[in-house]
Amino acid sequence: MKNIIIGTAGHIDHGKTTLIKALTGRNTDRLKEEIKRGISIDLGFTYFDLPSGKRAGIIDVPGHEKFIKNMLAGIGGIDIVMLVIAADEGIMPQTKEHLDILSILEIKKGIIVLTKSNMVDKEWIELVKEEIKIEVKDTFLENTNIISVDSIEGEGISDLIKEIDVITTETESRDTEAFARMSIDRVFTITGFGTVVTGTLIEGIIAIENTMEILPQKTKVRVRNIQVHGNSVEKAFAGQRVAINLANIKKETIDRGHVLAATDSMIDTMMIDVKLSVLKDSSRIIKNRERVRLYIGASEILARVAILNAEEILPEESAYAQLRLEEPTAVKKGDIMVIRFYSPMETIGGAKVIENTPKKHKRFDKRIIEELALKEKGNTVEIIENFIEKRSKQYLNLFEIVKTSGYQENEVRKCIIKLAKFRKIIILDNIFIVHINYYDTMKKDMLKILDDFHSEYPLRCGILKEEIKSKISNNRKSKAIESLLKELQREAVIRIDGKYVSRFKFSIKLDKEHNKIKQIIEKIYSDAKFTTPPIAEALATINYNKEKIDQVLESMIGNELIKISGDIYLHFSNFNEAKDRLENFLNINERVTLAEYRDLLKTSRKYTVALLEYFDKSKITRRDGDKRVLFNG
Repeated sequence: MKNIIIGTAGHIDHGKTTLIKALTGRNTDRLKEEIKRGISIDLGFTYFDLPSGKRAGIIDVPGHEKFIKNMLAGIGGIDIVMLVIAADEGIMPQTKEHLDILSILEIKKGIIVLTKSNMVDKEWIELVKEEIKIEVKDTFLENTNIISVDSIEGEGISDLIKEIDVITTETESRDTEAFARMSIDRVFTITGFGTVVTGTLIEGIIAIENTMEILPQKTKVRVRNIQVHGNSVEKAFAGQRVAINLANIKKETIDRGHVLAATDSMIDTMMIDVKLSVLKDSSRIIKNRERVRLYIGASEILARVAILNAEEILPEESAYAQLRLEEPTAVKKGDIMVIRFYSPMETIGGAKVIENTPKKHKRFDKRIIEELALKEKGNTVEIIENFIEKRSKQYLNLFEIVKTSGYQENEVRKCIIKLAKFRKIIILDNIFIVHINYYDTMKKDMLKILDDFHSEYPLRCGILKEEIKSKISNNRKSKAIESLLKELQREAVIRIDGKYVSRFKFSIKLDKEHNKIKQIIEKIYSDAKFTTPPIAEALATINYNKEKIDQVLESMIGNELIKISGDIYLHFSNFNEAKDRLENFLNINERVTLAEYRDLLKTSRKYTVALLEYFDKSKITRRDGDKRVLFNG
């Protein structure tokens, strides 16, 4: 079912709260001072049922200029606005400012409600309506119906309800497939329950027992209970006003404007790249390094504006800018914020998020401006490709791309499928995503390392895997580098043989003298079975050039000779025989002692200990007291 949030807007004392009481039967003013003074100071919340059966939530906002901050905390999550104008006063300063704010936030649906219509005659009402039509020209309310009401006597209320019901069918449904997130506009405690936060669920679904995250402090919390319009529910859906009872957090650690989001779905930031626009009737301009107030979701944050492609931004003009925040926040691409002058506090424009986690930019950098233009207007596939290319060194996975790019998961997933199809990106082990240009660079670097190694050590079977990983990884993700090596082997670029890496077509080329030396070494270690001589002792018996002996030995280690420990080497065939004897014995007897294995090989304790420890490290066996069993036994 579609969930609808209706918000009020308008000048102080134009009857917003009274109108809501006429619609719902409830007073949204809850603070003692509000009731005493007869004005709304903070946000008020209630709901009512429409004739079609839909239940609409209502957010009542204060109209006084001193409380614009509170108005902004609630207005961003609405689907439909009721712009309330008193018939006896008409358009007033806060009416205009609220209309500007609604336009900045790209609210698309609304109704103009003319309250206190019983206090003036019909001719005056017609004059006020003409004034309103002039004021809302070229805004989203230009062709909106103006409905006159008397909230005290109830005249026109039924017509207003019917109009609201019609408009609700035209509003777009919120995205329930996205990761859940909600900007917190109230936080309080209830005895026996603990911390409760409220807000409008912007997107996604929240269920009881979900683990969520409070941003920007990244505190993990558990959803203990959920209420929608005063009723306990198992799940809350995008577009609903929600009260959530949280476990594992104290009220004092949460502020209005903090974001409740699915775990690891968003990232906090101190900088935001935006397209910034100044209102056409603003009395001010924005200069570079201007200090401003940003209103994002329910938060107010101070920031400096670094204008990237202009000297200043005049009324009715736009420019790319980087907002350098004075405290962290969490936003996504496409989020909209209202910008007010630092002092005096007046609304001067708005901005839309282009990049939520940018690096610090220099002004008038042509490359940066082109990238921002692409991100703002380019298709999503191009933007995601550009994003991956810039961050390939990080070996991001799908969810990390979603988290840091600010795009929805389904959008990113579709882009990745398309980019992989046309080989614009490579997905390593179905996890790590890198751009093809980065992959080709890494391939080139890898082959250069291997060519240099093979040239210097032509008789070695290859470079140690850990060594080449350290040369190319630069402290990057070890598992990702392993996946990169596997992909290069799959493409027949390299060969991985145990702990060694070589060019795929590399082979050791021995001359006649090398082969004779190899035969001698092989015979020494083959004949010695399980009680082999130290390397130095074995080589001392060979009457050939020492350099060539060393070259042959290098080529044999890891192939014909297996290093067991220290100076103990076994011929490959003897090693396999020792392993087979051990496994056959354990398959029958389940356990073996050191003495039993020593007798099985007819060797000394020294070699037996070394072999058993080697098998333990290789996870062929494991210790069970003073005995060994098969590792999976």
